[in-house]
Amino acid sequence: MTRFRAALLTGLTGAAVLLGLVAARPARFDGRAAPPRVAVNPDRILADGYDSSTLTIGASGAPRVSIAEPARGARIEDLAKVGGVWRARIRAGVEPGMVRVRVDIPGAPPATAGLTLQLNAADSFEDGTPDFLRLDDDADRRSFRRWFTYLAEARYFQSAQERPAEIDDCAALIRYAYREALRAHDGAWASAARLPVVLAFESVLKYQYPHTALGAALFRVRSGPFRAGDPGDGAFAEFADVRTLWRWNTHPLGRNLASARPGDLLFFRRDRDAYHSMIYLGESQFRPDGRRYVVYHTGPDGADPGEIRRLSLEELERFPRPEWRPVPANPVFLGVFRWNILRRESE
Repeated sequence: MTRFRAALLTGLTGAAVLLGLVAARPARFDGRAAPPRVAVNPDRILADGYDSSTLTIGASGAPRVSIAEPARGARIEDLAKVGGVWRARIRAGVEPGMVRVRVDIPGAPPATAGLTLQLNAADSFEDGTPDFLRLDDDADRRSFRRWFTYLAEARYFQSAQERPAEIDDCAALIRYAYREALRAHDGAWASAARLPVVLAFESVLKYQYPHTALGAALFRVRSGPFRAGDPGDGAFAEFADVRTLWRWNTHPLGRNLASARPGDLLFFRRDRDAYHSMIYLGESQFRPDGRRYVVYHTGPDGADPGEIRRLSLEELERFPRPEWRPVPANPVFLGVFRWNILRRESE
């Protein structure tokens, strides 16, 4: 088929849709106008956070378009009138399933249209983290880093009684900050979080926990690249210990702290089964003083429940127990690691 013929057929198809939407005589329902005519093309797209479909609406008045269900399954963008009809882009979320779009016109019943989101099973780095979880946009990366480090540091400034009970060791602090950094940070979240202060950071836009194909099971807990069956067969879980976070959810950057950026992790292995982790904060978001910090939970020790500590890098590099110093000469120090959802080709 020549390019000209393909373009002609595409134009004729578009014209047919246009005529079907705007030229047909509207029916009447109980004295009211009929619902607006709507069409979605294509009606199947990937649940990857980027794929999109076009919603076409035959209506003279300005429509109001919303996602009826699930609320975070997709989002509406770029609603505009083009060539006598209204068009909007439906941007996919990362949760497979049926999305129902609702169109409202004053004085008429609402219209709905369905769009199927299909699982995107790609794993570009074959590290077990699906591409639909990766934060590819620089703004999303910044948002995640700011929220992750803010949430971890905020809990340091609270008493043990004010913190979530789940934060009882170093891995728990990391799991908490990671999960909450990926939520939608609206008023309801702020009220439930009980933080000393909530800063006005943008939330990650690509998706919000737990509205992904993995649901609440956010952490990979076994080896191997991502496969289509992983969301339902135990490859991911809500809980992950330090070793699991290190092995299956992060990737190494080396053993030099110069490579660390806020939100990266420091891992230590004292013996075969004794692991420890710290969150690299960079500069404090609470008390900026030009120094760089880490924050971590010491974990329980017998009857002692442990505590959250925040140390500057200078303090940590002179720590009384040399096995916890993040220096290349320390064999216990595994190095600096970065979350797989932030992974780039150059890393």
